[in-house]
Amino acid sequence: MKSYTIADINNLLNGTLVGNTCQSIDGPEQLENAKINHITFISSNKYVKLWANSKACAAVVNDTLTVEPSKNRALIKVKNADLAMAKILELFNPNPPVFDTEIHPTAVIHKSAIIGIDCKIGANCYIGKDVILGNGVTLYPNVCIFDETIIGDHTVVWSGTVIRERCIIGTHCIFHTNVSIGADGFGYRPSDDGRGLVKIPQIGNVIIGHYVEIGANSCVDRAKFSSTIIGDGCKIDNLVQIAHNSILGRSCIMAGHSGLAGSVTLGDGVIIGGSASIKDHTTIHSGATVGAGSGVVGDVAAGKTVLGYPAQDAREMLKQWVAMRRLMKI
Repeated sequence: MKSYTIADINNLLNGTLVGNTCQSIDGPEQLENAKINHITFISSNKYVKLWANSKACAAVVNDTLTVEPSKNRALIKVKNADLAMAKILELFNPNPPVFDTEIHPTAVIHKSAIIGIDCKIGANCYIGKDVILGNGVTLYPNVCIFDETIIGDHTVVWSGTVIRERCIIGTHCIFHTNVSIGADGFGYRPSDDGRGLVKIPQIGNVIIGHYVEIGANSCVDRAKFSSTIIGDGCKIDNLVQIAHNSILGRSCIMAGHSGLAGSVTLGDGVIIGGSASIKDHTTIHSGATVGAGSGVVGDVAAGKTVLGYPAQDAREMLKQWVAMRRLMKI
């Protein structure tokens, strides 16, 4: 078990230590559930009142908050408790699953594939023709990488993920369980006789930048032509759909159950809330935010926040909701 003193943790955070504790710290925990050997976090005023009854021996606190230490209970004051929490969680992060052999004997690797140094390939993985894996790539058991795909250095791919042919993946990416990269986009048209549907071939690929993380059971479809593109630093939650020919700029965030229809463009730093849906051929410009559950049917200006279904300026939508409540009371 990992264990640290309050001084060890304060050195990591470079914060201001207020009070002291001789208790060894064995892990982080939320205020209500913390035991005497835990460190906890207070990032807003609504949690300050919980400190008095918490059993935690220490707390990391935003330096703008008024919180006092007590006997054998210390505070570390920092500019941003949430970012400090990330450092502490990393400190206590358990080691990943162990590979007994770097390349499991049940893995099927085409003779033309190029495997970089220090790669780890788990049981029952499939690596197709002309695939290139960079250095330090990790494929957990039951991953499939199809022909001519390129994966950059130190990317981690968890079990059940399928990366289809001709995709290009950057460095230091993380794909969680059962991610689908490069499946056919959803393209059909009525047949000439009106009695069926004609499938539109999807001959493009997917290009994913560096430091991208994609959550479990999310899908990024290949382009009809050219590429579906996910920019550097994007973070995609679980159960997200990104359709063919969509383009995401740098450091976009998409929360769970949200989805982009075909040929949607997101600028840099766009935030899409959970369960939001974006109409095809829509552009959401840099720095814009789409509220959870919203439906975007037109372009969104840079830096704007939209909400509702159909989505509109968040302040206007909130005014409408207030007016509706008043009408209902009348």
